[in-house]
Amino acid sequence: MNHWRKQSSIVLGVSLLAAIIVLCQMALYVVHLLWGVSLHKNVFEFCIGLFRPNSVPYYVITFILNALIVFTLITIMVKAVQQFLLLRKFKKDLVSLVDPQLSDKLSRQLNRTANKLIVVNHDRLLAFTVGFRNPRIVISGALLDMLEEQELRAVVEHETFHQINRDGIKIFITQLVSQALWFIPITRWCYQNYKIMSELAADEYAIHRSGSEIGLGSAMVKLLRREYKSKSLPVLVHFADGSINYRLKQLLNSDRSIPVKLDMVSMVTSIHMLMFVLILMIAAGM
Repeated sequence: MNHWRKQSSIVLGVSLLAAIIVLCQMALYVVHLLWGVSLHKNVFEFCIGLFRPNSVPYYVITFILNALIVFTLITIMVKAVQQFLLLRKFKKDLVSLVDPQLSDKLSRQLNRTANKLIVVNHDRLLAFTVGFRNPRIVISGALLDMLEEQELRAVVEHETFHQINRDGIKIFITQLVSQALWFIPITRWCYQNYKIMSELAADEYAIHRSGSEIGLGSAMVKLLRREYKSKSLPVLVHFADGSINYRLKQLLNSDRSIPVKLDMVSMVTSIHMLMFVLILMIAAGM
C-alpha cells in the first residue's frame, strides 16, 4: 500500500536536496558580498575567483551570477507572497459558500471531525483539499448529488490521504523549487512526478480503506471530463486533476514505473549541473 508514498518521498527529497545545496551556496555568497566574510566552499565566490579581477570575463561572470541569485531570491519571495494572498482570499471566498447543515451531516455520516470536512454550495463537481497548516477537505453539493455512497466514500478517503500527508504544502514547495531553480531541470521533473505520485498514493490509500477499486474507479470515470482548472487559485490537491489518466492506468494495470520520464537532455543537464556544483564546492574548500 505504501509503494507510491515511498516513491513520492524520494522525489520530494531529491527536490529539497537540490534546493538546499544551491540556496546554501547562494546564501554564503550573499553574506560574502554584504559583509565581506570569506567563507569556505562557496561555489559562486570560487567561480568569480577563476577570472582576473577587473577583466571583461570577470565582470561578465559576476553580473551573470548576481543576476541569477537576485532572480532566484525574488522568485521565491514573490511566489510565496502570491500563494499566501491567493490562499487567504480563496479561504475567505470559500467560507461564504459553506453549507453548515450538509457539512455536519456528511461529517457524521463519514465519522469525520467537525470542520475537517466541509460541503460548499457550488454547481461544479468539486473535491479537493485546501490549506497548509490545517488542511480541510472540500466537497461540492453537485458532487454529492452525482456520486453514489461507495464512490463518495472513496473520494473522501482519497482526499483524507492528502489531508494527513499535507500534500498541499509539499506540492507548493516542489513547485516553488522548480520555478526558482529553473536552471536545474530535474527540479521540474520532481514537481511533475510528486504531483502524480501523491495522487497515486492517495488512490492506494483509498482502495485500502474502502477495500475495493470499484468506488474509486467509478468516481474517476464520472469526473474524467469535468476537470477543474483555474489560474487564479492557490495550490490545491484536487481529485480530478491532470494526473487522472495515470491513475486510471494504475487501476487497470499495476505498473510500478515512474509516471513522468526525465528526457535525456534534462537528465544530462541536471547531472552535469549538480556535479559541477559539487566539484566546485570541493575545490573551493581546498
